[in-house]
Amino acid sequence: MALLLLGVSVVTFLLMSASPLDPLQTNVGQVALGTMSQEQVEHLEAYWGVDTPPLERYAGWLTDLLHGDMGTSLLYRQPVTTVIWQRLSSSLLLLLTAWILSGVLGLLMGMAAGACRGRWPDKLIRGWCLLISSTPAFWLAILLLLVFSVWLGWLPVGLSVPVGMESGMVSVADRLQHAILPALTLSITGVANMALHTREKMIDVLESDYVLFAKARGESMKSVVWRHGLRGVALPAITLQAGSVSEIIGGSVLVEQVFSYPGLGQAAVTAGLGSDLPLLMSITLITSAMVFGGNLAADLLYGVVDPKIRRRAAK
Repeated sequence: MALLLLGVSVVTFLLMSASPLDPLQTNVGQVALGTMSQEQVEHLEAYWGVDTPPLERYAGWLTDLLHGDMGTSLLYRQPVTTVIWQRLSSSLLLLLTAWILSGVLGLLMGMAAGACRGRWPDKLIRGWCLLISSTPAFWLAILLLLVFSVWLGWLPVGLSVPVGMESGMVSVADRLQHAILPALTLSITGVANMALHTREKMIDVLESDYVLFAKARGESMKSVVWRHGLRGVALPAITLQAGSVSEIIGGSVLVEQVFSYPGLGQAAVTAGLGSDLPLLMSITLITSAMVFGGNLAADLLYGVVDPKIRRRAAK
């Protein structure tokens, strides 16, 4: 994980260095730069690191990180840890809700489609999943926003809290209401992969010899699906659910932009467009660590779900 995070930081830094955006023109403006003295321009170049060699900038950032200092955000003029904590606290509810919903719904839909292979529930679920898997997340977000916020007026248009309300007066219900549409969008887009893979695995399980024996013994289809099918699809489902962490985080970048949701994804976009290197590098590392942590959790859960793996690991 340490080597992977180091590689991610190098790639992120190289992409930032290769960006055609000029930090001074992006954040100050060409007109304002034209009215400044050479001394003021040099001061801004030093602030944004334009006059510093790339290798020296990366070495300085990495050294500070190894000492526990993520630096100061160039855009927000606050410690990076403060900015990330504020944004992560908003995104965490959104990401966890979408991750759990997409996993549970995808597993149930895949099991139902596999158990009803060739019949109308299977065709309906497969058609829905193929449609959703080819639908961009931002387009679905705009559609849900148009229907439930603009036309019906049931849910807020955007943001994470009501406009103009003091932070101390914002209730948990207000935050949940503003998180419904973004979380729903991420959940819908994350269902298709889990459902389609679970369906294929469920079909393989139902065609196995031990399921044939269970049916011959008189077990009902419901019992076969829940007692044998669920065990058979559990390990692939855990693998897919762990891998979907990266999809949820990646999708949140676009979804948060559509809903103006002040989360970690929107902060990453702002940092990238504003050439805020310390903030973008830290966000990339934290989200990468979350993805790697999800895969590690899946490896540990294999032994909990499957006693055979636990026994082999103990030998």
